[in-house]
Amino acid sequence: MTIPQAKPSAIEKAFPYINHDPATLPHSVDPFTITTGSGFMPYQVAPTTIPPVFKPLADLLERMPVLKLDGKPGLLATYELGKAVEGFPDLTDEIDKVLTKDGQRDLFTLTAIFRDYSYVASSYILEPCWENWCKNPEGGYGLGRDLLPHSIAGPMWRCAEILDLPPFLSYAASYALFNYTLADPSKGHEYNNLRLIRGFENGLDPKSSEAGFILTHIDMVKETAPMIHGAVKILDGVESGDRATVNDGFREILKAMEVIEASMEEMWKNSKPSDYLTFRVFIFGITSQSMFPNGVVYEGINDNQPMYFRGESGANDAIIPLLDHLLQIPMPDTPLTKILHEFRAYRPRPHREFLKYVASTTEKLNVQKFAIQDEETAILFLKTLDHVRSFRWRHWLFAREYIIRRTSHPTATGGSPIVTWLPNQLSAVMDLMIETYDNHVKDKATSISVDGPIPNGEPDFIATYKKQIVPMMDQVHDQREKLAREVERWCQERGV
Repeated sequence: MTIPQAKPSAIEKAFPYINHDPATLPHSVDPFTITTGSGFMPYQVAPTTIPPVFKPLADLLERMPVLKLDGKPGLLATYELGKAVEGFPDLTDEIDKVLTKDGQRDLFTLTAIFRDYSYVASSYILEPCWENWCKNPEGGYGLGRDLLPHSIAGPMWRCAEILDLPPFLSYAASYALFNYTLADPSKGHEYNNLRLIRGFENGLDPKSSEAGFILTHIDMVKETAPMIHGAVKILDGVESGDRATVNDGFREILKAMEVIEASMEEMWKNSKPSDYLTFRVFIFGITSQSMFPNGVVYEGINDNQPMYFRGESGANDAIIPLLDHLLQIPMPDTPLTKILHEFRAYRPRPHREFLKYVASTTEKLNVQKFAIQDEETAILFLKTLDHVRSFRWRHWLFAREYIIRRTSHPTATGGSPIVTWLPNQLSAVMDLMIETYDNHVKDKATSISVDGPIPNGEPDFIATYKKQIVPMMDQVHDQREKLAREVERWCQERGV
């Protein structure tokens, strides 16, 4: 007897691997292919080694950091990377030979090669800025190198073409999510078991602030699988009109965000604010940066015309963009929002495709309208919005304490205005929270009734409302006023 197979859902048709075991995915698919088991993490831990033909690249990277793995000073400590790149072999033609055993492109290995070339590229063009910073921090960064040799630019460009990424250091494929390994695989992804593969300054020491900065991001993103699962539930539930499924999806996301934000709060301990400006030098981009007034020429590429790319940025992460789309948070029509949209290109293709799908499907189904029609769902919706607010508020505090108080440089590493950019998005979610509460929750919450037993043993929603929602909204109003005052003060002080 043949057992009938369940028809794939709409999201399974769009993303055939979404419910697969990530450990079974072939290396011919992008390492950031999204599953409900891996979330926004790569489906396997990144390789620490690259094919033998790229040994010159691996050797250069071992010698490159300010402090090498053996504790001795590297090329960047003595500002000698530029000289080491002279005469470096051009391995561009080797990129198309990186194949799996069955003859397909090995996207998993190619991403590791891209990671390694992008680390060298950023180090090379920013080395003069590093030297200026070390010798005279008050004097600013000076100018970076405006020509990237083809021996570095060519292979990185070809990898980027295949992976559909901008040819520059990026958050997921280079700097963070594909740049870690496990000290002891049997211990899994607990924070103290995470190690960086590549570093600029002192990142190969897991106790350093550079390592802490990157590893905290990894520690957060490793908790995103329930977010993906919850989002899929919400979309499926709204499409079928199954409110219980939608509410379960929101609860999954709420629990995941609690864990993610707890990890985020550990940034203060894992990476000291006083250390950040040092290793930050190496993650600046080319766009809107004083160090590259004329862009950077990638030798032999783009007719040798200068190019501009945005630097590494947490804005490339997909956690909050997923919730922005799912909750239909409207962003103001400003140049700052335009920058937010530009960052989308720097995410791995699977992340971009999934977020685009969520955005279009949410719009088609009108998830927000579905949520606010029911008191219970409306409160879950509002509490999820509050996690976006608290995440962005904490990000603002990081920017304020790690950067704004410590340097007058006007732009963040990604090229966005350091004072006004984060408040642009933070204000948007606060505005939606206030509108949702005032129009759909405030006067209706006392009429909440839940049929049957309380889901998951949760407390009565009326008691939850009185205990959590009212003070939560008071905090939103207070923070909105405080944020406006802070931004105005910082803008006045900086003449913005």
